[in-house]
Order: sequence, then structure tokens, then C-alpha cells
Amino acid sequence: MTHYRVGIAGFGAIGKSLAQALDAGIPGLTLTAIGVREPAKAPAIDWQHDAPRFTTIDDMVDDCDVVIECAPAALLHRIAAPFLRAGKKVIVLSSGALLQNEDLIPLAAEHGGQIIVPSGAILGLDALTAAAENTIHSVTMITRKPVRGLLGAPFLVEQGIDIAGITEPKLIFKGSPREAAIGFPANLNVAVSVSLAGIGPDRTTLEIWADPDIDRNTHRVEVDADSASFTMEIRNIPSENPKTGRITALSVLSALRKLTGPLRVGT
Repeated sequence: MTHYRVGIAGFGAIGKSLAQALDAGIPGLTLTAIGVREPAKAPAIDWQHDAPRFTTIDDMVDDCDVVIECAPAALLHRIAAPFLRAGKKVIVLSSGALLQNEDLIPLAAEHGGQIIVPSGAILGLDALTAAAENTIHSVTMITRKPVRGLLGAPFLVEQGIDIAGITEPKLIFKGSPREAAIGFPANLNVAVSVSLAGIGPDRTTLEIWADPDIDRNTHRVEVDADSASFTMEIRNIPSENPKTGRITALSVLSALRKLTGPLRVGT
């Protein structure tokens, strides 16, 4: 079995959850490094196995074969480029930031590296990538989020849209995932992932609704293709960070298991 040394860049709610799972043990994977802003102030943790090295995100590449990006989207290029240049793998959670860092894709191709975008808080990417091998006519995604998960989004601030006191669902955005990645950088990585799996960030249609009556992030995707027409919906339980679903970290663990597992299910 191939063995991978895994690093985590960023140690927020998702990073901590992944560290705990990796420390508990996943065959073929060892947590070796965690990149944080101030390594000297790293938390004291009672590790079950050998403790990973706390370091900066700029000093991880020699310790790891795979890095999981769990940091603010603005740091994606800084985290990913050294790993891709070294021919290594980068698991990207801030998929929206790929649209502002598209040079990372040819960089990976040139050096034999790989960018992996896990499903995160969305479903059906395997069906979308399969349908994209032929012709997809349209992809529409409708996202509904609790108000607290959208407060402070740059698009709302710039447009002067106040949703704090709404009492019924409100459509706050309709456009493309490329536009949403700029206006809602902490919220709509799922929309970019859907677009990358299907017909791209400019042809995919996205609606974002603020809904005071729900407590789960809800995503509905409608696809019309030559091979199939299908509709998918998921209601995610938020993690400690209301902008992120609990299933996001689990999707990363699933992607990691596929790197080494003897059985791989799904496209």
C-alpha cells in the first residue's frame, strides 16, 4: 500500500476535525505537519500517535506528500504552489479561489502535481463529471442558507443589502458561480465545485436565498444533459462555523481514503 504523509494548512474547525481523525488512524496515511500562523502558540494536544510538527504554511512541503488546504481562500496560492511545483497533491476546500488562481492548474500539469477538489458540502459531482463526458445543456443550483451564515458577505456589504431582520426567504443573488466566488467567498465553494464538475463557472446558473426559517444549509442542483436529467438536494448540518457544513470535513476524509484504499466506490 502506498503511504502518504499528510499536512493540514489551517487549524480552524475543519482542520482540527481532520487532525483528530487522522491521528485516530487511517491506513496508509500519517499526519506529519500542521501549518498555522504562529507555531510557537500551537495548542497543547494529547495526540494518540506521534505528534505532527506545527509550523508555518510556508514550511510544510518537505514534510508532506499531500496537503489539505483549510485556510482562508486568499492563502490558496501560497499553500498550493510549492506542493504542485514539487509534484505533490493538494486537496482544496476553497474551490472558489481556484477561479482567481487558475495558473495552479497548468502548474500542476507541468510538474506532475494534482489538485483534488472533494465534494465538500455538495452531492452528485460524480454524476456531473460523468455527464460532462458527453453534453450537458444546463446546470442550475439553488442555495438556501440561514441568515447568520450569510451575514457580512462582501456582496451584501457592497450592495447595501440588509438581511439581519428579514422575516421571509429573500433572493439575494442570481448569477454565475464565478461572480458568487467573489461576492460570497466563505459561502459558495460548493457552487464552484458544481460548475467545475459540469459546464463551467460562467454557464452554470446560481441562485442564493437567505432564509430565516431554516437552520441548515440547503443546496438543490438541477441538471439537463443528453445522458440523463437529474435533480439533487442536500440539507447540511452546520459545523462550529455556520458558513460550513459538518459533512465538508467528512468528504475530505473520504477523498483521503480513496488515495490508498483497496476499494474505491464512485467515479
